[in-house]
Amino acid sequence: MTESTRQQSQNQGFFGNLAFNIVIPVVIMSYASSEDYLGPAWSIVAALSFPIGYGLWDLKESGKINGFSILGIVSVLLTGGISLLKLPADYIAIKEAAIPALIGIAVLVTQFTDKPLVKMLILNDQIINWPYLDEVLDKKGKRSVFNKKIAVSSYIVASSFFLSSVLNYILAKVILVSKPGTTAYTEELGRMTALSYPVIVIPSMILLVGALWYLFAQIKKITGEDLDNFINQ
Repeated sequence: MTESTRQQSQNQGFFGNLAFNIVIPVVIMSYASSEDYLGPAWSIVAALSFPIGYGLWDLKESGKINGFSILGIVSVLLTGGISLLKLPADYIAIKEAAIPALIGIAVLVTQFTDKPLVKMLILNDQIINWPYLDEVLDKKGKRSVFNKKIAVSSYIVASSFFLSSVLNYILAKVILVSKPGTTAYTEELGRMTALSYPVIVIPSMILLVGALWYLFAQIKKITGEDLDNFINQ
């Protein structure tokens, strides 16, 4: 795959995620939830069918099970189920907070295993040439030093998910104030989805990028080699 083809694929993935997970659901819940159109219940079903469908398509295209894609589909199904059952909005707030919190806990726990989750999140083999990096670390006897840096980055990454958990909860509590099952509630659900990107995703991404740059700097410092030697082209 050429660089231009890879870049095009990444752009398509980004815009596909944005369109199917945020833009289309927000438009449907905001403008089609009145009784003159789909109504509160069917607008939720229609809106959430797009992220579910996109998630299933992405799983099929990748040809492998992705834990985060599965988690995303489960999250959407829970949102739909809670909304259609007209359960109190507190359930949505708890669900929104619980999922990133669980990922954050998983990041902390797996740092004590042979396969830290932080490697899959920000330092996977699509970015780093791990065979060569492992070879250099072993040759210089720096394996334990690097593992300590991985642990530091795990705390940074986990903090991004805990921040997301808190912001998710606050956002849901502030926005979802109408009675479940009403047009107003469905519109609020759409508004919450729309605001989740700037309010939650951007701060969390800043921390994730910070963790990635921290590890890049440590790789260069510990190995004494240029970072480009370890980046997959």
